[in-house]
Amino acid sequence: MSTISTANSVSVRHPSFAQACRFWLKFGFISFGGPTAQIALLHGELVERRKWISESRFLHALNFCMLLPGPEAHQLAIYIGWLLHKMRGGVIAGTLFVLPSAIFLWGLTWGYAVYGKISWVAAIFFGVKAAVMAIVAEAVIRIGSKALKNEVMWALAVLAFAAIFFLKVPFPFVVLTAGLIGLLGGKFWKDKFLVLGQNKSGKKDEEIVLSDDIESPAHTKPSLTGAIKICAIWLTLWWAPVLLAGLWRGWNDTLFREGLFFSKAAVVTLGGAYAVLQYVAQNAVEHFHWLHPGQMLDGLGLAETKPGPLIMVLQFVGFMGGWNVPDGLPPLVSATLGAVISTWTTFVPCFLYVFLGGPYSERLRGNAYLTTALSAITAAVVGVVMNLAVWFGMHIVLPKNEPFNWFAAVVGVIAFLGMWRWKWGIIPVIIGAGIVGLGYKFLIGFS
Repeated sequence: MSTISTANSVSVRHPSFAQACRFWLKFGFISFGGPTAQIALLHGELVERRKWISESRFLHALNFCMLLPGPEAHQLAIYIGWLLHKMRGGVIAGTLFVLPSAIFLWGLTWGYAVYGKISWVAAIFFGVKAAVMAIVAEAVIRIGSKALKNEVMWALAVLAFAAIFFLKVPFPFVVLTAGLIGLLGGKFWKDKFLVLGQNKSGKKDEEIVLSDDIESPAHTKPSLTGAIKICAIWLTLWWAPVLLAGLWRGWNDTLFREGLFFSKAAVVTLGGAYAVLQYVAQNAVEHFHWLHPGQMLDGLGLAETKPGPLIMVLQFVGFMGGWNVPDGLPPLVSATLGAVISTWTTFVPCFLYVFLGGPYSERLRGNAYLTTALSAITAAVVGVVMNLAVWFGMHIVLPKNEPFNWFAAVVGVIAFLGMWRWKWGIIPVIIGAGIVGLGYKFLIGFS
């Protein structure tokens, strides 16, 4: 392993590429719960446990990714992988984040298409959802304790939560407004807004690989030549399969239309999976007739029950589109190709956005006015995370038209206390909750 020297001439051990690969593969299998839980997992593993990146650098990367179209947790993994091991590190991080999820979901969707809902799988993930609820709640407290340093930051978090939860204000507008408030706050009330990277311990910083004290790695420096090269590589990778599908199958074939549609979704949708669902559902069901309305809801349920980004529900849409409208191909072949092209055109643009914009984000790191804006955005993100935590908890504990879910509440409280007080690991919590969920459904009878 290589070493990095801090400003105090203390060397810290840099993770090898093989170590990083093992971590990203593990993360791909344990990243349950959608973007909120995944960001919390990354924070717990990389900031607190492994100390590969500092708190403020992690939040800087997160805030940058929150402003991009597409799944922010996936982009955050790419960004950190890129910081640690250049472009190959970002590629590995982003790929291994998605690959286990894609394989799991392909199997689940095939079973759904052939057999309908599978009761024992649903039973396992009935328990997993309760554990995820606890993971999200623990994340809110942990991230909030780091970001909400004063009453102004608390107020921004509360206002962001209220704006989304009660007023249904779009997520991008909340983030943009928080950033503008932060810029103004940095000009007129700097001591209340300049909070990222404050109150650090020098000794603790020496133990961090990518600490605040070191400059951004050389490969993160922006250049026109590098930007042109990145655009050439990733635009080609993005669009080549779509164009080949059109040349092979025709420009009105389901496969090409899926590639084109999901490419468009990757550009126009901000705010991650929750923002893209309505757009995709409306078009996939009403315009293209790839799915029935009930199937879209079932797809969301399947996407929530496997590891990886929640936006993987788009792979379900692609699979079912090929299955229901095969256009002359065997249904399974058409469905598999639809799943592949939908996943490809959803996630490949993320690499382009991060590799192209990351160097400029790093160049602005440490800028006082940008830092105040990001501090405000981070506070607002805590409110956003709280909104998602409440939304997720309500749908589990208080499901629509059903009685209070005491099982989920009890499992969630036990999992939360275990992680918060006794430092239970994420993997044992998820596996244990899944086993308990299966046992509970077996005792009461599958339904």
